[in-house]
Amino acid sequence: MDVTIITSLAVGLIFLLLVLGTPVFAALALSGAFGIIMVENLGFLLSRLKTFPFSSTANYALTVIPLFVLMGAFAHHAQVGKRLFQVANKWVGHLPGGLAMAGILTSAGFAATSGSSVATAATVGAVAIPEMKKAGYDPRLATGSVAAGGVLGVLIPPSVLLIFYAALTEVSAGKMLIAGFVPGILTTLVFVAGIAVVGRRGSTHAARSPRSPWGERIRATGQAWQVLVLFVLVLGGIYVGLVTPTEAGAIGTLAALLMLLFSRVARATLGESLMESFRSTATTTVMILFTMIGAGIFSYFLTLVQIPQAIAGAIVQSGISPHLVVAVLLLLYVPLGMFLDAFSMMVITLPIVFPTVTGLGFDPIWFGILCVKMCEVGLITPPVGLNCFVIAGIDRDTSLTDVFRGALWFVAMEMFTVVVLFVFPTITTWLPETMMGR
Repeated sequence: MDVTIITSLAVGLIFLLLVLGTPVFAALALSGAFGIIMVENLGFLLSRLKTFPFSSTANYALTVIPLFVLMGAFAHHAQVGKRLFQVANKWVGHLPGGLAMAGILTSAGFAATSGSSVATAATVGAVAIPEMKKAGYDPRLATGSVAAGGVLGVLIPPSVLLIFYAALTEVSAGKMLIAGFVPGILTTLVFVAGIAVVGRRGSTHAARSPRSPWGERIRATGQAWQVLVLFVLVLGGIYVGLVTPTEAGAIGTLAALLMLLFSRVARATLGESLMESFRSTATTTVMILFTMIGAGIFSYFLTLVQIPQAIAGAIVQSGISPHLVVAVLLLLYVPLGMFLDAFSMMVITLPIVFPTVTGLGFDPIWFGILCVKMCEVGLITPPVGLNCFVIAGIDRDTSLTDVFRGALWFVAMEMFTVVVLFVFPTITTWLPETMMGR
């Protein structure tokens, strides 16, 4: 049978299985296995499966994933997010939409301690949404801003998704983490500026916190010392070349554990907090590794029939503007993000997209940040915007539809930021280029 027909059947099988409710990793694995059998035979597939699960996940770089997730879990139970929101509220709570701005700033701060978007949204949402509703905020802005703020968790380092991209493409994990810092700050500023405009409408305009004196703001800032410590230990260590990302993850996790152990507010439920941290870390890590295995099988099938190489070669030789090609490839993540999670999108697309982008001469670090940005959009767009589901679970009084409506403003802001990063690559690449070698 022609390989084009086999590939079409395999891709169609993925969507059929997803419609039937099959887990993403299983849909990818079964479709890839089907394709391999059609191209070769069952014996060939079984011989590859003997070692494939181990070889595709036994990557030293991936050990940083559970470390970053665990660090974020410890920081969450040490109530770092609650302290950050109190500090941010002192500084911007008196502005129109100030509490929503505080939620975004809290998300940015907590993202520096956690590599998970969902964890960031859940932590900040539990603190910020009740305060905004109490102040009379539009529920759509309150929930949408926190859902959008959660996406900073996969961009501002330490980010699990940036490590995941580095592992899949074999680029420097340290450079990917450092590269996420400036775009993360830019995204935060765009969100805050957007809220300043949206917050002047309706009931939110009058919903403000009392203005805090400058002395009180400066004293309150000291409560954010935990974030500063973790940021310096993890990102500072990587930037100056003292530690690798994995070593930085271990150091940061130890520091977050000590913060939890010596936290007065968490002392009463310390045992429960530790168990929940380990449980959530194991669950998240297993999900990521299973997704890698399933998608790896499908990617192996694509490599077997030379689809990525054929597409990359055809695009490179087509004469189409390279920037237009990259723009179209990035836009493909919008419909994919409506049905797949970020990890699945990356493992499905990168075997085809990455050789094309590098073949056109573009910086893989720059493209990696843009790829993560497009995955962020999928986290807040229907029907599978995971962050919106998390927020709807926290705030039972606001419908999922209203959460998605509130997040639409931030989808527009995200696309604006993507355009800026696309047009000005230096924003992404200049900081990694100044890193000191180990």
